[in-house]
Amino acid sequence: MRKILLENLIRGRLTEPAPAASEAALAELAGRLERSAQRRLGRSLSIREVDAGSCNGCELEIHALNNVFYDLERFGIRFVASPRHADVLMVTGPVTHNMREALERTWRATPDPKWVVAVGDCAVDGGVFGASYACVGPVAAVVPVDLHIPGCPPTPQAMLEGLLALLETSAKG
Repeated sequence: MRKILLENLIRGRLTEPAPAASEAALAELAGRLERSAQRRLGRSLSIREVDAGSCNGCELEIHALNNVFYDLERFGIRFVASPRHADVLMVTGPVTHNMREALERTWRATPDPKWVVAVGDCAVDGGVFGASYACVGPVAAVVPVDLHIPGCPPTPQAMLEGLLALLETSAKG
C-alpha cells in the first residue's frame, strides 16, 4: 500500500484543468438560442428534464445550465416542473422498465409543438447500461427523439448548441 501511495505522490495528478470557456461566446450562443425560441415559438423556451434511469452524470451537467456561469434564466430559457408547460423534454439515461410508462405519460402530457432531446450516450444508444435486464433500451425505443446529444456526459455548451440546432432546423412549430 505504501508503494502505491508513494507512486501516486510522485506521479502527480492525472487530470488536467478544464479549458476556460469564453464568456462572450457563451453569451452569444445563449442569445442566439433565445432569439431562435422567440422566432419559432413566440416566447421563451421551457425545458422539462426527465431522468429515465441514468447514473446522474448528465443531470449534473444539465443542472449546471442553471448555475451562475451559464445562468439560462437571464436569456429567458427556463426549466419547468410540469411537462404541461414544456416545449422540450431532455431525457437522460437508458429507459428502465420502471420508467417506461412514466416517460410515455410525460411525453403525452407535453403539448405540441414538442421536441425530445436524448442527452448523453446512455439516452442515445443505451450506453454501458443498455444491455441490462432492467433496461428497455435507448430513449428512441420508447418515444420519438428529435435530437441526440452524445457524450458521457455532454458539456453544458454542447447541450446549448444542440438546442440551438434543434430550434433552427426543426420542421415543427
